[in-house]
Amino acid sequence: MENLNQHPAIQDKVVVISGASSGIGEAIARHLAKKGAKVVLGARRTDKLEGILKDIESEGGKAAIFALDVTNLNNFREFVSFAEQTFGSIDVLVNNAGVMPLSMINAYKTDEWNQMIDVNIKGVLNGIASALPVFEKKDSGQFINITSVGDRWVGPTSTVYSATKFAVRAISDGLRQEVSHKIRVTIVAPGATESELSNSISDPELKKMADEQFRSNTIPAEAIARAVAFAIEQPEDVDVNELVVRPTAQKAY
Repeated sequence: MENLNQHPAIQDKVVVISGASSGIGEAIARHLAKKGAKVVLGARRTDKLEGILKDIESEGGKAAIFALDVTNLNNFREFVSFAEQTFGSIDVLVNNAGVMPLSMINAYKTDEWNQMIDVNIKGVLNGIASALPVFEKKDSGQFINITSVGDRWVGPTSTVYSATKFAVRAISDGLRQEVSHKIRVTIVAPGATESELSNSISDPELKKMADEQFRSNTIPAEAIARAVAFAIEQPEDVDVNELVVRPTAQKAY
């Protein structure tokens, strides 16, 4: 039976997604698979990926999984090569992997600062370095970088996290200007969204505060997945550069 959710501009596109084992990445994979995309899910937690793969395939979708550490450039290149070998090429890379261990600067959690730089910035650059040669060779493709409203806002405890997201926003706009006019670059900036991001906050009191203050009114991860689908399904000569998706009640940040 034909899947009525399929979209002709998404059907059969090969979409590679990092950080796909939960939250926004998982929602993107499930949503695009229902629209007919061939999705390749990457993450460190392969046990989680196996469960998602089983669900997608049971619904008639096409998917594959790969153990991915975005901080390792060679591993990311292997991920992209695996997608090419499995489905013939890649059409979209969704750089979604990210961490958010919030803390005050004078807590001096330098290991957590470095973790955010490695995953949130270097991970995106590794994705670009892995997929861009493929896109340039065929002169088409799309990068979708998942940032945060923190890519344009900073407050106490979010200083380093926001800095990494500001960086990805700058990288994305620079990339857009440098690549072929047939390669698209999009950022999707979620506001408060259901995810596991707060689990990386090491201070129990700060985690509790973040959950209560910033996550009291959240949108489901599927809302971000729909935004990603919207960017992909535009005509090839339309490049949606930025989408900011917040809960209606989220006004101040």
